[in-house]
Amino acid sequence: MGTRNVDARLAASIGQLEEPVVPDFQALQDVPKGGVLFALPALLVTGLLKYSENFFKLSKGYYGLDSLLIILAFIALVRVKSIESLRYSAPGEWGKLIGLDRIPEVRTLRSKIKQLTQDEGPQQWSEALCKEWMQSAPEQASILYIDGHVRVYNGQQTKLPRHHVARQKLCLRATTDYWVNAMDGQPFMVINKAVDPGMIKVIENDILPQLEKRLPTFVNAEELKSDPLLHRFTLVCDRESYSPPFFRRMKAQRVACLTYHKYPGENWPEEEFLPYAVTLSSGEQTQLNLAERGHCLSNGLWVREIRKLSQKGHQTSIIGTDYRSEMIPLAVAMFARWSQENFFKYCREHFGLDKLVDYCIEPVSESVKVVNPEYRRLDSQIRSSQGKLNRLLARFATLTLDAPIEPDKVEPFLQKKTICQEEIEAFQVQIKTLKEKRKQTPH
Repeated sequence: MGTRNVDARLAASIGQLEEPVVPDFQALQDVPKGGVLFALPALLVTGLLKYSENFFKLSKGYYGLDSLLIILAFIALVRVKSIESLRYSAPGEWGKLIGLDRIPEVRTLRSKIKQLTQDEGPQQWSEALCKEWMQSAPEQASILYIDGHVRVYNGQQTKLPRHHVARQKLCLRATTDYWVNAMDGQPFMVINKAVDPGMIKVIENDILPQLEKRLPTFVNAEELKSDPLLHRFTLVCDRESYSPPFFRRMKAQRVACLTYHKYPGENWPEEEFLPYAVTLSSGEQTQLNLAERGHCLSNGLWVREIRKLSQKGHQTSIIGTDYRSEMIPLAVAMFARWSQENFFKYCREHFGLDKLVDYCIEPVSESVKVVNPEYRRLDSQIRSSQGKLNRLLARFATLTLDAPIEPDKVEPFLQKKTICQEEIEAFQVQIKTLKEKRKQTPH
């Protein structure tokens, strides 16, 4: 569609347009994707245009910062998963949605985005919005859900570390995004790690310092001093965060942890479980069979252990360092963790969560610690040798003599057993040697 605002576009092309063009909406009919305008109030309330001028600066041009942000929000809402896809859309019809004659070309849009992302502006804007969201809804920020989402990289420009991708059951080159969400799945913040040190280190070194700046004050210093078991807020994670030393460090900072028990042990007697009527985070009412005990971890830290009994007799064990809340809210909070998994699934399918933002590469900071290549090589050899040993042991166990016990039958059988036994012993010695070398190699 040709441009209609010729004078303003000509002035912008020679650098004479001092201010961006102000959107001017016209009365129209049959506008494609016009329903997206109903989402505009929600976008504004969420903070799409709030603080943007404090952190972003655009050079003189036809399109203003507000129009650019609204364009990006709208193309996400209508499930356009990449800017490149706009080449196949009518720019004039899109322009009607933002009150202009047309949206910018893909090349222009990319250059504008590059201007906005050259410095720390996006990160600072995200931090400001996160703080406002938490301050405006303290009841949602008191229990935070942390989980890592693996984004697979299929390109050839660099060799990223390998991560286990649970949904594909493979180890693939990828980066990890650590998301912090509310109980209902709404996101507060995300931290990307190209070199993933693990959830525990990310929580302690990256997430917790930022939460200290943004979270509202739930309990004051006097209350914390008078009650040594009182906590400030709660972190809910999966089994990757299970670590008794980590629980103790968080308890010292008055942060409660809630996760699944990694080593639950034997089942409890079913007589201990009682039915409780509970209201889930979605508002649904159901009944859970719950029981609770105290549990001492390997480092001497006492925690609460809550178990849920399913109809099939399976027991799900939860442990936490929240010593003041009732049992039912803790169980509900733990099982509400699936809202975060649903958030990942929904964003992957509808908003291209796994897609790369761009194809640029940047050097990793020299201060980032990675696994020693020699340690990784030895560890790989141990895993390979252990797999071969397991197969030999299985083959050795299947060697049986079914024929009559006669010299011409027994001798070949014993020879096979002897050869297999020698191979097993050789692999056992090899694995022991490799483990000694790995033990002496810095990680």
